[in-house]
Amino acid sequence: MGELTLILGGARSGKSTFAERFAAAHGGRVTYLATAQAYDEEMAARIAKHRSERPADWRTVECPLDAAAAIRAHAAETDCYLLDCLTLLVSNLLLVDEATADDRIRSATDALLAAYHEAEADLLLVSNEVGLGLVPEYPLGRAYRDALGRVNQRLAAEADRVYFLIAGLPVEVKALAEAMHQLPGGRDSVEPRA
Repeated sequence: MGELTLILGGARSGKSTFAERFAAAHGGRVTYLATAQAYDEEMAARIAKHRSERPADWRTVECPLDAAAAIRAHAAETDCYLLDCLTLLVSNLLLVDEATADDRIRSATDALLAAYHEAEADLLLVSNEVGLGLVPEYPLGRAYRDALGRVNQRLAAEADRVYFLIAGLPVEVKALAEAMHQLPGGRDSVEPRA
């Protein structure tokens, strides 16, 4: 079985660059799973720029709603998947129909994990940490923040490694969390600060 790596960070934190370097260092056949959609000229330009900067031998698969199907479709020719990004995937799923979004997002997350386990390839997942800022002003923004937070938690629990990018610097947070469990008395022995 391959390894699952979750790469989190804020906007322009360096998470995509880190993920691409991680995938390039893998040395195998890489399939880039793109979830962005070009709804305007500025986004189309961003997508084109990112695509031009990736290695020519990487396969790019557009999968704005169904990353699991893309993983399954390319399992025979992929050693490492790089999904960039969960942030847009969750947004795309949410906007299909807000009333049924939670079930759709949960099902898509289940399907993504199942496809990863079947594929036996490494999977790098890029996602934004959107819960560090202000509470969104509108209900849709709050629903999105909550949905992405739940997805990030679920995938972090399953991941072999979790990195958090801060100003371009990766911190391996899952290793830090596991080290906290090994303190005398475990994590419950660490008193929170007032």
